[in-house]
Amino acid sequence: MRMAIYDIESSSALTSWASILEIGGILIDENFKEIDRFSLRGRIPSYEIPQASALLVNRTSIDLLTKTNLSNYMLIDHVEKIFKKWSPAIFLGWSNVNFDCEMIRKSFFRNLRFPYITNASPNKRHDGLNIARAAYATDPSILNTELNEKGNVSMKLESLVRMQGYDTSQSHTAQFDAIAACKILNLIKKKVEPDLWNSFLRTANRSDTETIVKKEQIITLVEYYYGKSKFHLVAPLHPKFCIHPVYQYAQAIDLKTDIEPLINMSINELKKEMAKTPKFLRTIRSNKAPIILSSKYGMEVDPYKSIDPVLILRRAKTIRENERFSENILTALREIAEEKEQSKSQEILFAEESIYEKFTSNKDTSLFGAWHSAPFKEKLRLLDKFDDPRLISFGKKIIYEEAPEVLPPDMLRSIKLGIAKRILSNNNEKWWTVGQSYTEIDTLRDKYSNENDQEKLKFLDDLNEYVMSVQKKYENI
Repeated sequence: MRMAIYDIESSSALTSWASILEIGGILIDENFKEIDRFSLRGRIPSYEIPQASALLVNRTSIDLLTKTNLSNYMLIDHVEKIFKKWSPAIFLGWSNVNFDCEMIRKSFFRNLRFPYITNASPNKRHDGLNIARAAYATDPSILNTELNEKGNVSMKLESLVRMQGYDTSQSHTAQFDAIAACKILNLIKKKVEPDLWNSFLRTANRSDTETIVKKEQIITLVEYYYGKSKFHLVAPLHPKFCIHPVYQYAQAIDLKTDIEPLINMSINELKKEMAKTPKFLRTIRSNKAPIILSSKYGMEVDPYKSIDPVLILRRAKTIRENERFSENILTALREIAEEKEQSKSQEILFAEESIYEKFTSNKDTSLFGAWHSAPFKEKLRLLDKFDDPRLISFGKKIIYEEAPEVLPPDMLRSIKLGIAKRILSNNNEKWWTVGQSYTEIDTLRDKYSNENDQEKLKFLDDLNEYVMSVQKKYENI
């Protein structure tokens, strides 16, 4: 299957509130031969306050931030068309599952587009960082690496690219990072056995991962924590009862565990056991491209290599065949999840952060195409056809940015007042406010004054002036 490797640079790290400023990608075939590539840059919405630290990382000047030809709405339109043209493919990047993919989903959601374009059939998604970590764990000679400040092997893209001898002067620009990720993955593919490479890719969607879990008696789960990759030799629960009843993640038991005391425990006893460390139950995040290898990798490392293989097989067989035990574990997990939900804060979510709380209906989703193809005056009228108030609110914001002249005066004023209330808030909000921006700029100004970094100080002055202009626009409505 083809791979679409992409990278995003954004206005902040707050995925529910940030905008994509730059996105680039490269489409390759199974042999890493280039098929297509793209690079796009868009303006920040006029009402959004960016994080200075994010702009410093991706080297976005105020001119690039505000004077690029594409608006955010137009940028997302281009991205959707390119991703549709590139389908079917495995969409991946570097640490993209937790950031870039979230940026795509939430940006599409706020722009009235289907959010799950990168993983909905026929597409799949993966993460290059997961692959690199697993490859290095199986054979450290695959990649040249350096240690980070904590003394762990660095898996940051810039570090890996530099350590392989490639130029990194354009790191943290979107297309460069996408191509850099492609180079690292190609290097890994060339150095590992074909079967191992295929193992890395076989968990690129939820259903494929669940098929593996339900089929295999023993697997090696590769996890990463405390700066290191760990092999866990695990046995999935009974095929009928191996998926978390609430969170829908696959469940397996670590085979270093003496399972005999667990088998006949009550549900309450299992819940208490689950709270202890080390954990006997391992969660396989089926929709987040986990790395699952054959059992031989786990059997070769501590503590599993010190355990009698006959005992390991017996434990796995008991877990696999004991339907009641697996069912009890899922019941315990359900109760734990329900208790957690009841104790959760009743904080009301804003529309921008509610993408997973309430999915857009099929009826509303079917209206997206007609809405985008309509003139802006017609777009306003078509908003009445949507049932979801979040989409109506997002649509009004898009029209405000793209064609404010078509909005009735009272609606225009209402939108401006809503923006002003947010960005001029003196509270510590979820989004970046004018006040938070000034605080960040002052803190960074002290840092770069001490370092006598005149280039960054000039940028901070420019950003401060930009934020002041946004503040002035909204404080006297």
